Amino acid sequence: MGRTLYEKIWEKHVVKHLEDQPSLLYIDLHLVHEVTSPQAFEGLRLKNRTVRRPDRTLATMDHNVPTTDRNEPLQDMVSQKQIDTLEKNCEEFSIPVFDLFHADQGIVHVIAPENGLTLPGQTIVCGDSHTSTHGAFGALAFGIGTSEVEHVLTTQCLKQYKSKTLAVNFNGSRPFGVEAKDIILGLIGKYGHDFATGYVIEFRGPVQEELTMEERMTICNMTIEMGGRAGLFAPDDVTFDYVQGKKYAPSGQAWEDAVQEWRTLYTDDDAVFDQEISLNVSELEPQVSWGTNPGMTTGISGHVPKEEEVEAADRNSFHKALEYMELKPGHRLQGTPVDVVFIGSCTNARIEDLRKAAAVVKGKKTDSRVHAMVVPGSMQVKKQAEEEGLDDIFLQSGFEWRNAGCSMCLGMNPDALKPGQRCASTSNRNFEGRQGSGGRTHLMSPEMAAAAALTGEITDVRRMLKEDAG
Repeated sequence: MGRTLYEKIWEKHVVKHLEDQPSLLYIDLHLVHEVTSPQAFEGLRLKNRTVRRPDRTLATMDHNVPTTDRNEPLQDMVSQKQIDTLEKNCEEFSIPVFDLFHADQGIVHVIAPENGLTLPGQTIVCGDSHTSTHGAFGALAFGIGTSEVEHVLTTQCLKQYKSKTLAVNFNGSRPFGVEAKDIILGLIGKYGHDFATGYVIEFRGPVQEELTMEERMTICNMTIEMGGRAGLFAPDDVTFDYVQGKKYAPSGQAWEDAVQEWRTLYTDDDAVFDQEISLNVSELEPQVSWGTNPGMTTGISGHVPKEEEVEAADRNSFHKALEYMELKPGHRLQGTPVDVVFIGSCTNARIEDLRKAAAVVKGKKTDSRVHAMVVPGSMQVKKQAEEEGLDDIFLQSGFEWRNAGCSMCLGMNPDALKPGQRCASTSNRNFEGRQGSGGRTHLMSPEMAAAAALTGEITDVRRMLKEDAG
């Protein structure tokens, strides 16, 4: 019997298999940031241990960093201590770190792909749930806890049970105005925020062949939002073209050898998945979340469900979500006022995202009631955007143009919502308080967020796109 892509990567990295116990898996790349690593490094000191492969480890500062002037001292002393601690730990254990003033600093799941560190067939871990992003390259990538961070630092291995496999087939074709964010929100909205728990997902079908690498990263990024352990796209020429020439990517004969090996990373025709589902992308429209998990999502022309449309077992969480979001059953999302627009996060802060959002706002002004901000995913993205003049487009429209960081995605830094504020956000989670205590988040694509900034309310961006097309 044939093997799935996941099974091929898994089998290549198993160091030791034990019956009825987790296998020992070799890790190719370990990504580290300032929030989930301090206790892990302290554990090394207490046990008098060293880092096994500093050359397979990379650190960056992203979660707590300010996105405004970095020459000013941090107001939050906890954040300052975490940043200082990471710098000290990396110096002591000889780990490369992209600090606040490094040209490559940025969100951990943005900097690794753009520097050619993320490669097909790898195993990649990080103390962050959205490590699934790297699966866009055909890498087995997943988040780990702090104790596991310490284990990988010490051994370059990790104990793991083998996951079940799930194929998600994207059928049909993308309608006008539907982006990668709409595809993944549409999938989670259809099947629920926990339907993939325990599975490694492979995204397949004719639509996936049309997706750019940055779009694939957006989809894999939100694998965790449906409960999945990891998400995967089989690497292809789109992948290889993206990786080639990157700073840390193989070159010369090593590149030719690598591509030859990467071309074997696909699911065999006779392989069998544990489960298989489909999404007809042709039926999608731009998506907007209305509740407090990404499964509470509908199309822009839709409405908050009515009580009779919700399964009885889900009604308590349904009412709790509406109470928090201050919405009523049957409420139509289009026209709902917003206070803040956030374009950023490891989901949607790459150069393609910024280009698309800039195209919507070019020559127009944001609504005076809206606080709008753009936070590039990395300093490389920021530099490229400025070279293309995107910063001027955003600034002239009324957006704030920031430095790279996780920013308002998680409210762990100065960029947080105030209680009661409603935000059109390109991030990945709309949990209660995720973007700030009492803040209300509506997830959407960069184009949809840009449209909301112009009108001051949740808006169908397709109308603007058609007007701009003439």
